Amino acid sequence: MSSPLKLALELGPLLVFFFANTRGGWLAERLPFLSTFGEPLFIATALFMAATAISLAVSWALTRTLPIMPLVSGIVVFVFGALTLYLHNETFIKMKPTIVNTLFGAVLLGGLLAGKPLLGYVFDSAFKLDAEGWRKLTLRWGLFFLFLAAANEVVWRSFSTDAWVAFKVWGIMPITILFTISQLPLIMRHSQEEGSKG
Repeated sequence: MSSPLKLALELGPLLVFFFANTRGGWLAERLPFLSTFGEPLFIATALFMAATAISLAVSWALTRTLPIMPLVSGIVVFVFGALTLYLHNETFIKMKPTIVNTLFGAVLLGGLLAGKPLLGYVFDSAFKLDAEGWRKLTLRWGLFFLFLAAANEVVWRSFSTDAWVAFKVWGIMPITILFTISQLPLIMRHSQEEGSKG
């Protein structure tokens, strides 16, 4: 899958979520069935779930595989989104990023404690690092996911719903991109030639 298409499939549901939360009333006027969900955040949650399902379906149709991170995130979206709509309680969808990032962080750091730098299994086909490189990269990503979980908790508990949605869409992605770029020196230092042993 091309990088622009992959990015579109990952960002698409978030943009739908942001737009629906911002223009929920406008959408409900034009699509009256959406008004049954109630406030804009609940409309946004329903459309976020639909957009996530479409994104996963397109990914499957094009590659016949589902990347583990979008799949796990999608499952949590469906579970917490359904709880949000069924109980009409926005807390569940706001906690979704906390749950997903804590899960990823715990899995990476737990694997590291068990002597298995799991990022090596996920990204080995993309680039080759020596054992020390995979250990360091796995540790950094594990801690970064926990940082994102903590940041989400602070924002949704301390600020308005609109501020949280803006942070979720326009804050987390740039932070993640900057963090990824910051890891390039480590990747370059520990890169191996194709076919070399680590």
